[in-house]
Amino acid sequence: MAKPLLSFVVPCYRSAGTIESVVMEIDATVQNRADAFDHEIVLVNDGSPDHVAGVITALCERYPQIVFVNLSRNFGQHSAIMAGFSHVRGDIVICLDDDGQTPAGECFKLIDKVQEGYDIVYAAYDKREHHLLRNLGSRFNAACNHFFFGQPKALQVNSYFACQRFVVDAALQYPNPFPYVTGLLFQSVSTYANVPVTHRARKAGQSGYSLKKLISLWANGVTAFSIKPLRFANYLGWLTAVFGFVFALITVLRKLFDPSIEAGWSSTIALMLVLGGVIIALIGVVGEYIGRIYLSINRCPQYVVRNVIDRRAQGKEEPRP
Repeated sequence: MAKPLLSFVVPCYRSAGTIESVVMEIDATVQNRADAFDHEIVLVNDGSPDHVAGVITALCERYPQIVFVNLSRNFGQHSAIMAGFSHVRGDIVICLDDDGQTPAGECFKLIDKVQEGYDIVYAAYDKREHHLLRNLGSRFNAACNHFFFGQPKALQVNSYFACQRFVVDAALQYPNPFPYVTGLLFQSVSTYANVPVTHRARKAGQSGYSLKKLISLWANGVTAFSIKPLRFANYLGWLTAVFGFVFALITVLRKLFDPSIEAGWSSTIALMLVLGGVIIALIGVVGEYIGRIYLSINRCPQYVVRNVIDRRAQGKEEPRP
């Protein structure tokens, strides 16, 4: 009977100094249970500006179970994960980071939980070794995920998870740009869990997520899987209209009862600025959706693969294109 195959997917960006240790840790961990599992490691170079492509190419010579997916430019972490998903063959897929903060040595905590029958299992951290802004952003993003597409409040979601293969297959049906992996995975799961895992400090380099990228990631999740922002814009528009009508009515009545009151130029300009700002903001929300529809219609790619190094044993199922 064939052993279950584990597929590790690691998006790589600015990780020339850390990716080798991550691969070594994955390999050593799985070798401890080599009697029960086979494994493969899919490394995706997301257009990294450092020499991580050369490091991964060298690793392919040492580890035949590595698949190197080299993207043509930087498309973002979630697009890189989707590129990795398209090359997995395993029964269970594990996604982790390239900086060593997500400990590969504890991956069987997630894998064993998946084998209990859960669709997806996320690592849960007591303490995150991120800077304050990143931690606050993660909490805000979790709150938005709960509000916009029903992520359970008690479930801690992050980039270190293991899931059944069918969950990945379902996510790969998404053809449009700007993928948001958390939302794509949650569309097809019914059972999920957390397991406690240690979050380690970064060994080298710094996070590839700037404030701009964090905001962009949040926008992807909000607009890709929910129309609630449009509903909110509609409600806010009606609320502003009612406020403006009431304000105008009060102004007229005050003038009728006290003709000596002079028309207030400052208050009029202030009201115009408030209403104009709200209108522009609401148009911006609608425009965000229209822009994404336009890019989807024009088939803007999730990612573009420059080349793939795949030395896995012959005779197995070919990876998806």
